[in-house]
Amino acid sequence: MKTQSENQEADRVRRRTSPKSLRAIDKQIEESIRFHAAHPAQLMNQRIEELEREWDMERWLGTNAGSIALAGAVLGLTVNKKWLLLTCGIMGFLFQHAVMGWCPPVPLFRRLGIRTRAEIDREKFALKALRGDFKNIPVDYRDAETLAVSQTLQSVKH
Repeated sequence: MKTQSENQEADRVRRRTSPKSLRAIDKQIEESIRFHAAHPAQLMNQRIEELEREWDMERWLGTNAGSIALAGAVLGLTVNKKWLLLTCGIMGFLFQHAVMGWCPPVPLFRRLGIRTRAEIDREKFALKALRGDFKNIPVDYRDAETLAVSQTLQSVKH
């Protein structure tokens, strides 16, 4: 069971996302689940594979910030030292995101539909449940908890 601080950590980007963007992201998740539930299993399998490869908010931010900061550093060393301010600004944004779950690029990324890992996982595990990945997890006997945990871990490895 997650502690309150772990839940707050997982939801920090969602808490700072506009209601309009949240509705759009949640609607997209729901529509995907409904669509794949009504179509052949192969389509659902393909979607689960896509979700395994989908970049989350942290990866998008890290990649973009790293690219811009590196460009600023190179320009600062080769063209004009003032470009180093770009690197400092980007690093400040990354620090702000790490502490608060928000920085200036986040609203843009959210409007573009970039999701958090928890949002991606919500869709992925709903599809896995529909596919039947969790149907063989027993819950009827005394050792069910231990067995259920190991079988759950086994089923999500796929």
